[in-house]
Amino acid sequence: MQQYSSLPEPNSQVDATPTVLTTMQQLQAELWLEQSLSRLQNRLNDCLLSLLSLTSNQQTVTGESEIFQTVVDELNSVLNHTKVAIALVEPQKNVGKVCFVPTSTSRNSPSLVIEGMVEKKKKLPLKLAEEIDIDDLQLLAQQEPASAWQLANDIDGVIGWLIIARTPVKSETNSFQHTCVQITPQLLTRAAQQCVTTITQLRKIQSLQHQCQQLKTINQELERTNQLKNQFLANTSHEIRTPLSSITGFIHLLIAQGYEPSKERHQEYLTIIQSSSKHLLALINDILDLSKIEANQLEIQWEQVDLQKLCRNVLIILKEKATNKGLKLSLELDPNVNTLLADSLRLKQMLLNLLFNAVKFTTNGSVGLQVKLNNSWIYFTVWDTGIGISQEHQAKLFQPYFQIYNSVVSQHEGTGLGLVVTRKLAELHGGRVEVESELGSGSRFTIVLPLKQQDEEIQEDAEIEEDTERRRRGDAENSSVPVSPRPRVPASYEVSLRHRIPASSSYSPNILLVEDDAHNAQLIQIYLQKLGYHIHLANNADQMWKILDQDQQKPVVILLDIKLPDENGLAIIKNLREHQQYRTIPIIVQTAMAMKGDREICLAAGVNEYISKPIDLPLLGNLISKYI
Repeated sequence: MQQYSSLPEPNSQVDATPTVLTTMQQLQAELWLEQSLSRLQNRLNDCLLSLLSLTSNQQTVTGESEIFQTVVDELNSVLNHTKVAIALVEPQKNVGKVCFVPTSTSRNSPSLVIEGMVEKKKKLPLKLAEEIDIDDLQLLAQQEPASAWQLANDIDGVIGWLIIARTPVKSETNSFQHTCVQITPQLLTRAAQQCVTTITQLRKIQSLQHQCQQLKTINQELERTNQLKNQFLANTSHEIRTPLSSITGFIHLLIAQGYEPSKERHQEYLTIIQSSSKHLLALINDILDLSKIEANQLEIQWEQVDLQKLCRNVLIILKEKATNKGLKLSLELDPNVNTLLADSLRLKQMLLNLLFNAVKFTTNGSVGLQVKLNNSWIYFTVWDTGIGISQEHQAKLFQPYFQIYNSVVSQHEGTGLGLVVTRKLAELHGGRVEVESELGSGSRFTIVLPLKQQDEEIQEDAEIEEDTERRRRGDAENSSVPVSPRPRVPASYEVSLRHRIPASSSYSPNILLVEDDAHNAQLIQIYLQKLGYHIHLANNADQMWKILDQDQQKPVVILLDIKLPDENGLAIIKNLREHQQYRTIPIIVQTAMAMKGDREICLAAGVNEYISKPIDLPLLGNLISKYI
């Protein structure tokens, strides 16, 4: 009996063999799973890298499609008994549309069928462009074993579905192939995650590329703006230094010891200094005007303009520059054109801008100004026989800082603001600017302005009615006085003799001048004393308060500079308006604060009048006379 005592051991080894085989198959299947997923990830990485070499537009068209197709083809290659497809969600239809099937699948081959829809007892064909209800896809995902997996992330939600159609497997229970079939859901679950991760990475990359492109565009625009700024500063520096050179040069001649020019030559030098000063001021005003235009703060001072006189004066200003280039000037005035309601200074500015450009771009021939009346519009046409302007450049003419460079014109001549300001000024007058030009055939710029403004017509009608009413009442005193339009702006800036204090008069109005710049103070003091005013000068706020406290006679007007060494002028105005004894004294601000909004700031602080430096002395005298 004892010889059989060892028999169970061999039997136990035989019984353990199937377990060992099963474990080996399981390990092989898991290895197959990891190898398949690793291969899929490598393919997706390669796909992502190849997409990075494409442009943003190409990525948008082909990027995600390449990833989806890669997933379908790779899974189809490792699953012998399963066909894979991807359906993209179409929310508006509440369906998933099959958009990707294996590349090897022929369009004419029979479509695969998804089985296992036990709840609805139906089969779904898996072919391109097939639409499957979202409800059916959700049932496929819930059944055992699953036949669909969501492609979803936290940002976009469900973007599609990974779908399989199985083919029955006929094999032994413990076969390796059968084990692979059992872990196929794990493969597809993780493959769906890899697909979504890659799609998410692509979208993040595209977003970063889009942001980089935006930053690149911004940098390019900043670089362009910086170039324009540098160009503008260079041009402006050149333009400012040119008249400034004339001013300083001729002043040097006049004060130089041992040089005594004749009276005529002395007057000529002073005229040149004055002309250069006005040119310098015009350049600064162009810069300020553009700033005001951009802030919609440019004001128009309406008045009746003598067009015959204005146009002739404009050509006189242009004469020297045209003569130096050997150009002939021409003026053609419609005899029916007499006056126009406009801002005379702005109209003169517009015409000079166009005429200086015409002279600038003309080497020989003529430059002319033609003024014609056509119905209720006046046409100011500046023409030349110059080089002309191409269609390409015409489209950019009214852009700030744009200049046409060629052999005729120096690169640093002009600021590139003249035409921009001209067009805006014309629009503020209710008009427009037109241009006609061809290369080699000269140019024609036309300012078209309405003959009458609507407000003027309304005002004239009101004045006629008012005059008729006076006469009807029989008011002899009023009716004997000619009815004239009410002034829309201050009268001429020239101070007439009636603004002077008669020499025989013992009355000499006191004016308190608060100015820290000695030269400006001397200039204003001399001019106002000639008009008959008595001037008290204060160099700072402390001196001003002492003069006000000591002088028993209050000044009739305070002329105040805003930038003082010891106190801000706006604060001084506030203090003056808070004192009972000073709050009614008129305050006229004369300041170098001439940027956009400065005038409004001063008026809001409580001043009566505002005048910017350099001081227009006749205008200053006119403003003071209003309060005497």
